[in-house]
Amino acid sequence: MNLFEALILGLIQGLTEFLPVSSSGHLAIASSLLGIEGADNLMFAVAVHAATVLATVCVLWKEIGRLATSFFTFRKNADSQMVLKLLLSMIPVAIVGIFLKDYVEALFGEGLLLTGIMLLLTAVLLTFTYLVRSEGTGKVSFRDAFVIGIAQAVAVLPGLSRSGSTIATGILLGNRRADVAKFSFLMVIIPVLGEALLDIMKGDFSTSATGISPITLAAGFIMAFVSGAVACRWMLKLVAKGKLVYFAWYCVAAGAFAIVLSLVK
Repeated sequence: MNLFEALILGLIQGLTEFLPVSSSGHLAIASSLLGIEGADNLMFAVAVHAATVLATVCVLWKEIGRLATSFFTFRKNADSQMVLKLLLSMIPVAIVGIFLKDYVEALFGEGLLLTGIMLLLTAVLLTFTYLVRSEGTGKVSFRDAFVIGIAQAVAVLPGLSRSGSTIATGILLGNRRADVAKFSFLMVIIPVLGEALLDIMKGDFSTSATGISPITLAAGFIMAFVSGAVACRWMLKLVAKGKLVYFAWYCVAAGAFAIVLSLVK
């Protein structure tokens, strides 16, 4: 992987992590077009995912600080309850990530054909949400948190947007769009870091094994962080305005492209 490729992939990861278009699906498509695979791809994916987590923390630092203060000072209020809801939402994806991820990958694979199909499914989900649910008024309950967590666990499939799945599920449950968007971005912080840790434990990330230089890796990290921070802020505004359906058309185009690419490669 060279510097230009790292910047391109970092930009793609940062933008698509928060937009409902599947970052994993776009990384798979871009990596295929650039001919990047193996240890290079895995190491880079760990780095840019960490960058988007950092972007989330920077954008939502006020909310995170308030939640952490309430939780660790044992205050019984809405903020400490929200922390418990976030932790509850992480249980399904933790089970899948620790015990079922390898089985899911073996069963469904990670090819471009699956990515394309899941992108089309993302488009269907976004369109369905737009057609059947208007602005909700409820707050995320413990039940809602767990159901949204299940949606996040299902979205381990490449091409199925995590943010799209969780935000759409929360809206369908009758929650306020702005609240669901923040909940979706907060709930992914620990799972992404946990997945990165599992990948590090399983992989060989020495320079000799990957062939990617520290400068190239740092460039991708910085690009993913900057573009991720911009996309996170933008997405919070878009969800509040209820304009997710526009991304459905994009997912259709991206999904069709991935399917065609899988057939010609």
